[in-house]
Amino acid sequence: MKLLRVGPPGKEKPAVLDDSGIPRDLSAHVPDIGGAALLPEALEKLRAIDPNSLPALNADDRIGACVAGAGKFICIGLNFADHAKEAGAQIPDEPIVFNKWTSCIVGPNDDVIKPRGSTKLDWEVELGIVIGKPGAYIDESDAEDHIAGYCLVNDVSERHFQLECGGQWAKGKGCDTFGPVGPWLVTPDEIDDVNNLRMWLDVNGKRYQDGSSSTMIFKPNFIVSYLSRFMSLQAGDIISTGTPPGVGMGQKPPVYLNAGDTMKLGIEGLGEQAQAVVSAD
Repeated sequence: MKLLRVGPPGKEKPAVLDDSGIPRDLSAHVPDIGGAALLPEALEKLRAIDPNSLPALNADDRIGACVAGAGKFICIGLNFADHAKEAGAQIPDEPIVFNKWTSCIVGPNDDVIKPRGSTKLDWEVELGIVIGKPGAYIDESDAEDHIAGYCLVNDVSERHFQLECGGQWAKGKGCDTFGPVGPWLVTPDEIDDVNNLRMWLDVNGKRYQDGSSSTMIFKPNFIVSYLSRFMSLQAGDIISTGTPPGVGMGQKPPVYLNAGDTMKLGIEGLGEQAQAVVSAD
């Protein structure tokens, strides 16, 4: 299934994409795409519904973040071998873990706001994991049972805030609008090999990132197991798993985003996003 949320901010309707790409309204079956609706038994009930029996929604309407009410937005840093090389960093022995604040989550095509004082606004196309079945101390061999699906994430980053303002990376990772998520939550049965998906990102029509999840150092099942050693994972938690090379900071000379710039990005099988950068008020 490809699950999504359609409508204005705060008024999104849960939906499933039919075979012709039309979103179909799931409001009569679930209150939203998040929390209990992502438990394995709930997804099985949704899978049994014939999408053609559901009311069609306007395919031109805004698409919201594909997960509602995420409790945690966890990120893995330097998780692609070729990106670590680009950054001049050693390949980590264990996953580097940081957070994006859930208040940064927006729809896949919503504007990205360049914050006040921002001088080094950057992009990162990433594969997102959405947790379904809660758990702690999850064995890697059981991790797939806890994954509701996968999604596209743009890990928008302000490098000056992240690296030059003291403290942890989170300063430059969780500003408002820094977490476009979606368009779809794609259940694992729709993906042939999550460890070999093409990933790309363009800025103003120029291709900067063109990589693959095959160069991930730590794979999704390991990441889920690893994180569950340090925190319980809950239905609707989002884990963003790192980016391939081609970020703005890695260009020679570096290239950063300004108001008026546009980003377009995608992951094979997970859809596309498009954002315009605007200035903060």
